[in-house]
Amino acid sequence: MGKPTGFLEYRREVPERRPVEERIRDWNDVYTVLPEAKVQIQAARCMDCGIPFCHTGCPINNIIPHWNDLVYRNRWRDALRVLLATNNFPEITGRVCPAPCETACVLGINDDPVSIKAIEKSIIEYAFDHDWVKPEPPQKRTGKTVAIVGSGPSGLAAAQQLNRAGHHVTVYEKNDRIGGLLRYGIPDFKLEKHIIDRRVELLQAEGIVFATRAYVGTNIAPSELVRSYNAVILCGGAESPRNLLVPGRDLKGIHFAMEFLAQQNRRVAGDRIDPKKEILATGKRVVVIGGGDTGADCVGTSIRQGAVTVHQLEIMPKPPLERSPLTPWPQWPYMLRTESSHEEGCVREWSVATTRFEGDSQGNVKKLHAVRVGPPPAFEPLPGTEFTLEVDLVLLAMGFTGPVQSGLLESLGVQLDERGNVATKKYKTSVDKVFAAGDMRRGQSLVVWAIAEGRAVARAVDEYLMGSTQLP
Repeated sequence: MGKPTGFLEYRREVPERRPVEERIRDWNDVYTVLPEAKVQIQAARCMDCGIPFCHTGCPINNIIPHWNDLVYRNRWRDALRVLLATNNFPEITGRVCPAPCETACVLGINDDPVSIKAIEKSIIEYAFDHDWVKPEPPQKRTGKTVAIVGSGPSGLAAAQQLNRAGHHVTVYEKNDRIGGLLRYGIPDFKLEKHIIDRRVELLQAEGIVFATRAYVGTNIAPSELVRSYNAVILCGGAESPRNLLVPGRDLKGIHFAMEFLAQQNRRVAGDRIDPKKEILATGKRVVVIGGGDTGADCVGTSIRQGAVTVHQLEIMPKPPLERSPLTPWPQWPYMLRTESSHEEGCVREWSVATTRFEGDSQGNVKKLHAVRVGPPPAFEPLPGTEFTLEVDLVLLAMGFTGPVQSGLLESLGVQLDERGNVATKKYKTSVDKVFAAGDMRRGQSLVVWAIAEGRAVARAVDEYLMGSTQLP
């Protein structure tokens, strides 16, 4: 604990969002930088709480009070060492994680919680600014080889951990750039891609090999990896989007969210998009169906592209403004959350179900028919509440049903669980030498959970290869 009375003397501060009228004109990070002096003051708010529930609120069990104390005492290099002991990529979680650690903060029981996420990001960026983050290749190699399919957060975390253990690691990525969901699923205004590039360069310098445009299950046979490597880890994510099977779904102008978001990320990266396949919100009336983070990302992207109007529809009821009593501390609270995109000109609607789409003579979607519904699980339509929206572009952001089963998984013949995810026992699949982690194993989840999965599967694989493991 840095300062015993800090939580009494200082109020919570977090990085401010740039003005709306400024940020919607570019694709840069929406947040400003919290000055170093303010970061140290925020670290001083960490209490001597006895049992730091933030540890278990965090899926990777970050040692939060310890690095808060070190930041307050201006011992940034020591704080970095503690942070990196549990988190492979704090520069990413410090930007895109919803911070379950903060909702589990003991101070948050009756006050504003400690600004953990902002402090985490500040530590790693301070370290990069001072050139402290260096490649750390292993001192010796084991001679064992591991193939990792997928370069999202779980794949990258597993790769770094296994490389540290001395194994030769190759990461296979179907796209032209490394990063998976981080690269093509999260907009640049939430995660600028030079952050990923910076980390990938470090991983390459540590000895990890990356193979891009390597679509295992399409242009690379999965059986070849199993034959050629001592172990294979599947980290392909949960990429099967949930569809909306209503009349008119086949009209032009209705797309899955990830098709839309990935295209824009490629534009920002300088790629040329085929005009015949382009999905743009410019000058259009946009409806986003789905009220989660992906839906919010579609909202912010549509506004930056110059949409005329943006509506976001959610079938669930509107959450309460404060923590619901059904999710008491230290649980993740059920409550209304307003993302930066929602501040930028979006109409949000809850308890709404889309019933059908209507198009013009050319087959373009032009009208959305919807009805207000009662509470879950029945979602019974409420008589007399039908309404329509004029629309030119519909983006489906209703989550994912699991991993893509054709290609890789069917070829390998791995068993699936009752939810359609890859079934594992201690991260090992039903196929010899093959392991799985991340969203492909546990279903759609957070980046920080993916990192936790990557670290855990690395430990399991190291033990499988060597008979024991010293990986954390």
